[in-house]
Amino acid sequence: MTGRHNGKVIVMGEIRNAERTRKSILLAAREEFFEKGFNGTRIESIAKRAGINKQLIYHYFKSKDELMNETITDFIQSMPLGTFTLPVNPVDIAEFRYKANISSLLDFLKYTAWEAVEKLPENKNGEDSRRHVLHSYNEDMKFKQEMGLVPQELDPSLITLMISSLTIYPTIYSNVTKMITGYHAEDPEFQQKWAQFLRVISERIFKVDSNESL
Repeated sequence: MTGRHNGKVIVMGEIRNAERTRKSILLAAREEFFEKGFNGTRIESIAKRAGINKQLIYHYFKSKDELMNETITDFIQSMPLGTFTLPVNPVDIAEFRYKANISSLLDFLKYTAWEAVEKLPENKNGEDSRRHVLHSYNEDMKFKQEMGLVPQELDPSLITLMISSLTIYPTIYSNVTKMITGYHAEDPEFQQKWAQFLRVISERIFKVDSNESL
């Protein structure tokens, strides 16, 4: 089967092959970037992991910066929609996000630890896609506040930051978690205890005066 693009005859099989190659590059880049950080990753290593020639990567991505940006955007878009869809009850949000982090986002969160100590090119770390997700959390909290489910004196963006901290820090800083609690972050017993703790704290934070919600 053939088609035309910009006056050229395009074979559909070639398009599918190109899509597969691009996808294999993004998957290899994801593994390399998430494991080694931006500065520690080499294009040669991505090419080797993808089983292709290094120059072929530059056929699809102009630079390492662009590849990094596309890798994170592709990763976020590959997640099931429910990963970022928050529960209706604000009491459930912290526990939900914590469980989503340890089940689906752990490798990406470990990458953010690299990101914290590396100097990265501006807006080359999937910033637009990530900001979209985080701002959706802000908007969700604002809506819940308007519905009387969240105390009016709490800043929705600071709530998002707080929940992000509580659900990410113990997960990626396992050594600190072990020193403080005696449990590794990967320990199922710790994960159960922390999820229960998040629920208890959330019940106290989101306890709204019945008169205030009228």
